[in-house]
Amino acid sequence: MFKCPVCGCSDSRKELVKDVFQVDGRYVLVNDVPAIVCQRCGEESVSSETAERVRLLVNGDGQPKRTVEMEVFEFA
Repeated sequence: MFKCPVCGCSDSRKELVKDVFQVDGRYVLVNDVPAIVCQRCGEESVSSETAERVRLLVNGDGQPKRTVEMEVFEFA
C-alpha cells in the first residue's frame, strides 16, 4: 500500500517519469523511469529494483540515446 512520504496521501498512480542524476560531476537525464506518483502532491517514488537499474544504467552499463543542451541558472 502506498503512502506518500511528503503529504501522507494514499492515492497514487503509476507513471513513466523523467529524472536527472549527477554522475561524476556531470548531469544525466533518464527518461521513462517507472514510478508511483502521489495524486495530491506529485511526489515520485521508485522501487529499490528500479533505483538499482537506473544506477547501473548511468554508471556505465547503458549508452545514451542522445545528448541535449541544458540551461543552467544560479539562484543566489
